[in-house]
Amino acid sequence: MDTNKITKDKKVILSALWVFATLNYLYCDLLGLMDSVLLNQYLVGEVNGMTIDQNFLLAGAILMEIPIAMVLLSLMLKYKANRWTNIIAGSIKTIVMILTMFVGPTSYYIFFGTIEITTTIFIVWYAWNWSEPRNSID
Repeated sequence: MDTNKITKDKKVILSALWVFATLNYLYCDLLGLMDSVLLNQYLVGEVNGMTIDQNFLLAGAILMEIPIAMVLLSLMLKYKANRWTNIIAGSIKTIVMILTMFVGPTSYYIFFGTIEITTTIFIVWYAWNWSEPRNSID
């Protein structure tokens, strides 16, 4: 059995899962801009009691960079770093999404959030169960 091919397949699967998660994050955010109640709050700068300022936006940018970076890192990192990076990134995104489900959720947010949480839990599980390839240069 070609262990290099197995490693590459796992990397591609993890990267594809991060693309899937990222598209769900982005489309949910896009729908939020079409929600007139939320849009009015965005325009005022306060959403569900949270002030939308530069610090909030920077924190949001950092949180969104995690899955975006994982698309590439899942393909580029070697086994050990790849496995742990996916476990850590997936855990962070899962925890953050679970916490945000309690902040004025809408039906579409719950829908997307459930998909996102399921995906990142699967990423953590998949990476956790990824065993080190034998005789692999990767």
